[in-house]
Amino acid sequence: MNGASAGRRAVRWLPAVLWMVVIFYLSAHPDLPHHPEAMMAVIIKKMGHVVEYGILSGLSLWALRDDSRPTSSYRFWWALAIAGLYAVSDETHQYFVRGRNPQAMDVGFDLLGACLALAFIARLVRAGKAPPAH
Repeated sequence: MNGASAGRRAVRWLPAVLWMVVIFYLSAHPDLPHHPEAMMAVIIKKMGHVVEYGILSGLSLWALRDDSRPTSSYRFWWALAIAGLYAVSDETHQYFVRGRNPQAMDVGFDLLGACLALAFIARLVRAGKAPPAH
């Protein structure tokens, strides 16, 4: 790998890393705004998990592309693994934040978001509506 290639790879990872910083920042705050109705607050929080990790998996997939090889499914699996591992680390982080409670169910919503986003991207790529992640 030459310097230009390494530079492109580092730039491609920047959005995913910045998004991880945003997730970490949000997880460090126990007093985020919430809906006054309890059920709506839960629904909005869980949908937030789905969206956050859908975005993370898409950014990770984009970062994993390789200009020298054709698109392959392993990138989708790696993007899912990155999102899943970060979800677990995020819940672990919340264990140490006063006022936050780690929940395994949140990891499930995170993985749901990652899977939905990656399935959507795969469908677009197969249909020729999006550039392949390469």
